[in-house]
Amino acid sequence: MTTRQRKEPMRFAILLFLISSVCCAQETGDFTAASTNVWGAAYPRVDSAGHVQIRVKAPDAAKVRLNFWSGPKADMEKQADGFWTITTPSLVPGFHYYTVIVDSAEVSDPNSQSFFGGGKYASGVEVPELGSTYYLPQDVPHGQVREVWYHSTVTGSWRHALVYLPPGYDQGAKQRYPVLYLQHGGGEDETGWIRQGNANFIADNMLANRNAKPMIIVMAYGYARRAGSASADLTGKPMGSPEFMKSIQDMASAFEDDMTQALIPFIDSTFRTSTDRNHRAMAGLSMGGMETFQVTTNHLDLFSYIGGFSGAGGMQILANRSLDTKTDFNGAFADPKAFAKKVHLLWIGVGSAEPERMRNGLLNFHRALNDASIQHVFYESPGTDHEWQTWRRDLKDFLPRLF
Repeated sequence: MTTRQRKEPMRFAILLFLISSVCCAQETGDFTAASTNVWGAAYPRVDSAGHVQIRVKAPDAAKVRLNFWSGPKADMEKQADGFWTITTPSLVPGFHYYTVIVDSAEVSDPNSQSFFGGGKYASGVEVPELGSTYYLPQDVPHGQVREVWYHSTVTGSWRHALVYLPPGYDQGAKQRYPVLYLQHGGGEDETGWIRQGNANFIADNMLANRNAKPMIIVMAYGYARRAGSASADLTGKPMGSPEFMKSIQDMASAFEDDMTQALIPFIDSTFRTSTDRNHRAMAGLSMGGMETFQVTTNHLDLFSYIGGFSGAGGMQILANRSLDTKTDFNGAFADPKAFAKKVHLLWIGVGSAEPERMRNGLLNFHRALNDASIQHVFYESPGTDHEWQTWRRDLKDFLPRLF
C-alpha cells in the first residue's frame, strides 16, 4: 500500500468527523427543551429565535403531519431510527397548541403536557418572549390556586371552579378582598387561565411590584345547561345558523343565572370577599368576553368593572352591525353619564394580528363607544393573534386598573 493509499482512509474519516460536527452544531444551536414538556423529554425544543423542533416516534407510519392551530401545518420528515422530525419557522412568543396527525389519526405528542383547548386535550409548546418575565414564576410571594365544587340549582349539578387567593390570605383572618371573575374562551375550560394563561403568576408579580391590589380571582366553568333540558342537536347545522345561535344564547343564559344565583353566593359565603358591587369585576377572553358583557350589563347592581379580551360585545361584533346604545346590552349604554357613575372601568382588548373579522368588529365597537361618549379603555396587543399571549398582555394591562 502506498503512502497516498494509507492517507486516503484517514482523510475520509476526518471529513466524516467534520461533517457530523457541523450537523450536530446546526441541530443543537441554542435549542432548549420547552417548559411545557413532560419530565425528562428533550423535545419539543425551542431556540431564541422562536423556532420549534418536534420529534415523535412512529416507525410504522406512512405519513406524519404537524398541526399547529395558529401556526404551521406541515409534513414531518422520517429519520432512519423511526422518529419523525420537523423544525418550524419562527413562531410569535407565547403558548401554542398543536397536535400530530399520524397517517389519518390526530393525536397528542406524548412528549408534551396536555392542555384543554379546542374541546379536547392537546399538546402545547411555550415559546419564550425575550425580556418578558411578568407571566413567569419569580422569587416573590406566591398566592394559592384552590379547586372548589359548588352545587347549582340552575344546572342541577355540581360545578367546578378554580380560585386564586393572594399571598397572605390565610394569615389575615379579618381582611376582606375584592373579586375578579375571569372567564376562559370557547373550547377551553376553567383550567385555561392558570395552565395556559399563567394568571396566578401575573397576579403574584404585579402584587410583589405593587402594581395591583390584592384580590381573589375566580375562574369558573363557562358552559351551562339548565336542569332537565336536553343538549341541542346541531348535526349539519353550520355556525351562524338559527339553531346554532339559539344554542349559544341558551347556554349563555344558563351560565348567567348559574353565576349570579349559585357561583357568586358560594364564593361570598366561602371566602372573605367584599360583597358590594364596587369590589366585584368580571372579564373574559373570546367566548368569556361575550359572557362577561351579557352578565355584567344585565347585572350592573353586581359589577362595576368590565373587561373583554378579544370578545367584548359578543355576537354583535361578529355580526358586524352598528351599536344601538338604546337597546343593545340591556340599554346599559343609553345614558353615558349614568353608565360612567356605575361602571368604574370598561376595558376592551384585541390582538393586532387577530382574524380580520374579529379585529375589525372590535375596532368598530371601540369607535361606536367613542361616538356614544362611553368612557372606556382600548388596548391592542402588537403582533399577536387570537391566542394566549394576547390575553396575558390584556390581563397585565387590566389588573392594575381594578379596585
